[in-house]
Amino acid sequence: LAMFSHSDPQNGLASASVASLRDHHGPNRLPDPPRPNALYMLWLQLTDLMVIILIIAAIIQCAEKEFNSAAVLLVVIVLNTIIGFSQEWKASKTLNALMNLSVPMAQVIRDGEQQMIGSEDLVPGDVVVLEEGEAVPADLRLIEVSQLELIESILTGESVPSSKSTDAVKAKSRRIPLGDCIGNAFMATTVARGRGKGIVVRTGVQTEIGKISTAIQKGSKRKTKTPIQRKLARLGLYLVALAVVLCALVVVIGIAWKKDVKTMVNIGLSLAVSVIPEGLVAVTTVTMALGVRRMATKHCIVRTLPAVESLGSVTVICSDKTGTLTQGKMGTSELWTADNALYRFTKSTSMDPSQGQILIEPAELHYSALRTHPLDPTNPSAYTSHLFYALMVAGLCNNSSIVLDEETGEYTPIGDPTEIALTVAAQKAGLGPAYWSQQVTKVFERAFDSERKLMSSIYASTDSNKSKNINDTSNEVYVLCKGAPEELTAYQAVPITEEFAALVADESSRMASQGLRVLGLGVKTAKLTQGWKDTASIESEPSLSEDELVFVGLIGLLDPPKQGVKEAVQVCQEAGIRVMMITGDHVQTATSIAAKLGIYQQGCRAILGRELDLLSEDALLELDPFPNVFARVSPDNKLTIVNALQQRGELVAMTGDGVNDAPAIKAADVGVAMGIAGTEITKQAADLVLLNDNFATIVAAVEEGRHVFDNILKFILYLLSCNGAEIFLMLICAIANLETPLTVMMILWANIIADVPPAMALGVEPKERDLMKRSPRNPKMGVLTKVSWTIIFFQSLMMAALTIGTYV
Repeated sequence: LAMFSHSDPQNGLASASVASLRDHHGPNRLPDPPRPNALYMLWLQLTDLMVIILIIAAIIQCAEKEFNSAAVLLVVIVLNTIIGFSQEWKASKTLNALMNLSVPMAQVIRDGEQQMIGSEDLVPGDVVVLEEGEAVPADLRLIEVSQLELIESILTGESVPSSKSTDAVKAKSRRIPLGDCIGNAFMATTVARGRGKGIVVRTGVQTEIGKISTAIQKGSKRKTKTPIQRKLARLGLYLVALAVVLCALVVVIGIAWKKDVKTMVNIGLSLAVSVIPEGLVAVTTVTMALGVRRMATKHCIVRTLPAVESLGSVTVICSDKTGTLTQGKMGTSELWTADNALYRFTKSTSMDPSQGQILIEPAELHYSALRTHPLDPTNPSAYTSHLFYALMVAGLCNNSSIVLDEETGEYTPIGDPTEIALTVAAQKAGLGPAYWSQQVTKVFERAFDSERKLMSSIYASTDSNKSKNINDTSNEVYVLCKGAPEELTAYQAVPITEEFAALVADESSRMASQGLRVLGLGVKTAKLTQGWKDTASIESEPSLSEDELVFVGLIGLLDPPKQGVKEAVQVCQEAGIRVMMITGDHVQTATSIAAKLGIYQQGCRAILGRELDLLSEDALLELDPFPNVFARVSPDNKLTIVNALQQRGELVAMTGDGVNDAPAIKAADVGVAMGIAGTEITKQAADLVLLNDNFATIVAAVEEGRHVFDNILKFILYLLSCNGAEIFLMLICAIANLETPLTVMMILWANIIADVPPAMALGVEPKERDLMKRSPRNPKMGVLTKVSWTIIFFQSLMMAALTIGTYV
């Protein structure tokens, strides 16, 4: 308010000042995505060195009226250009989905009147009103909130709504994670609950989503070539240099033999053409296209063809946690009750009540039950009172529901992910909503807020032994409460002992150290002093307040790892690929999940986003060991991590699903988007899309990438051996003053018609058994090793000698 003194919280901005502010700050819209320039892409294809050699050869052939040879050369040039151009065009597809993030209309207060205006007209200082279900039109600083919760997954990647407050945010650093900015509402996020009012502080490209948009567009402009493209370009440079040298050498040799210059130029051109493997681009493209088909059968869609091979060369995989390494939905992991009993849940995220068990952990020094044994959900009356009431709170202090679709037989969850997990836990224990429907009726609810850190629901008993009239003051009333454990223990009916408080704190800490989200459960029964009249009478009823509760237990919730991910991480590590976790979640949760998956081991390091902000680029590069887990990171942090790894010489694959992941995905050597949970922007920025959102699919894709690269090396070895034989043949004949046996047309026939089919056969070779046991190839190495060049030399020499022997 002090910064925007021209704006009044009640009357808003004066219309007279809007025009000057808009001129200064610009319109509140995201920049248009860059359009790819087709002519520039075409020019890049035609100015490739190998293509230039073929163009020069075609021009000389035309000048000498060798039109047949010139026509074949031009066909080769056109085909290679079309293939290269189509790949470039697809890779630079415009990110049109960015434009869908703009919010069309906004509720503002101007001149003391609340009105709807186009969001483009918003300027810093405008007072915006937020209602449930609306999208936030610009970056706001909140000045009034009423139980306001925003879904910020588009920025933070976390699906749980974020509670907002007008309290000052105190931090040691000026840069804090967006998820911790409780006093801000960001453009393109959605109001899940409540209402609020805020002052516009940033518009357009200055907003957080605008910064992401700008970063994506910068990434699309500086997108580097894939490893195979760089290596083939380097190989092409060597071959072009060789072609020029050999062409000049043959002409000099011919002149020394006093031959016709025109004839020697033709021989030199033939030699230059023999150096260029004309079928290489076509065979490489077909091999990668076949790899794309194989990967599609493994739930992986490839958007840019060279990415198939790139995956086989990656040395680091940076993976998002939620939805990729984990199931992306909350489940109940543990329930500890105040009688010091511990219960563990299996298959906790399955909505089907018949799947999974509740296992009772043996009590200490209880030798008669040293093994866990399952709870019988068909007999809730046999439960201990603590367990019974804990599950009652979990199932009823809750607004979620799970609906069975009769046609598909699938369960559909409705509501908050945390409450869905509690409902599932209660149903698996046989104490779901169906059990209570004839026994209690909900009459009131106190919603959770960030100040109380509690939520309570009030139910009146309507079972067969009591009056069906809920206004009957003889009926029992249940006050069921869940929330922060420290808040619940503060409102106990009987003062708790220090020993019990320490026990609760220890169990809460133990659960939290495992990455669990811990909730306390409390209950009390009461009698009405007056009947239900209205909401005010319920709130004023002293017996229904959130105090004098009986603490019954702690429940720990977790987004569990996906099945098969741990094994996939191990396969990566055996293949020499380092797996890192980058998440917006808390560091305890992140390290706990990473440890379970084998990503975070002894000697590894975890680092927070705010710590990353304090490091210079050089300091980040020199971190030893380089962190395996990054927690509470911002979109800028993710981009910084990818750039740092690339500067360390790593080939990076980056996964993600939210808009916040898109800049890093675009900048990575291989960007991987989630097909189910991924936003359209992320999919457009990515090279690959996983249809099942599973990390294990990435590992299968890496193996396929290595398979493709292995086959590319095989047919390059074959093609260059054949071309090498032609070079030696022409060179030896020129030195020995023999008639050259091959014309340009013959060489083109050999390189395209005779060599391509065998090369294609090598391109579809089955994969080697030890592919995922090898270390990734050094990205700085050429496409062929010294051993490969030695093989090509001797094979070429042998083939040339046989040909000359036959010719002579």
